[in-house]
Amino acid sequence: MEILPFLVWPFVASLILTGIHAYLGVHVVERGVIFVDLALAQIAALGATIAILIGMDPHGQGAYWLSLAFTFIGRPFSRSRAPEGTIFRRRLSLALPTLWHRPLPSWP
Repeated sequence: MEILPFLVWPFVASLILTGIHAYLGVHVVERGVIFVDLALAQIAALGATIAILIGMDPHGQGAYWLSLAFTFIGRPFSRSRAPEGTIFRRRLSLALPTLWHRPLPSWP
């Protein structure tokens, strides 16, 4: 029972964070920008795919900067009014052919 006084402040913080997220979530849904973060992540993944295709280290700085560049370049295109499934299919259709040209890693 000594732990309960220790857990009071984390519990209060979780209630406050829940309230903040609920309030902001309602505004996000009203504005219709639900999948912008997903769209930007897909663009960054496409940049990382291109980096791997051209021979960069996937964990190196080159792949990071290329992903970041793809995100900034693709940002204006992620606000289109097309359905999210259509946007996802467009980006997938760009990423898959680039991966087909990359040899599979050798498994131990």
